[in-house]
Amino acid sequence: MNKQLILTSALTAVLAAGVSGTVVAADKEKCYGIAMAGKNDCAANGHACAGQAKSDMHGKEWKYVASGTCVDMKGTLKPM
Repeated sequence: MNKQLILTSALTAVLAAGVSGTVVAADKEKCYGIAMAGKNDCAANGHACAGQAKSDMHGKEWKYVASGTCVDMKGTLKPM
């Protein structure tokens, strides 16, 4: 098989996974209820993406945090 075709296919797969949001570092988890206004990490609560949280610590807004630290930060692993 052509080396360029293999490289292109591999790069396309990696980019597609990243865009779809399926690639997340294993040492991170979504933590709901801790994001400050304008500091959320991605789409939630009726808006399109990061930085659009309207209020502090809304139960449907989330941030990525180190695994195992969410509850210590007074957050939850599921939307409230």
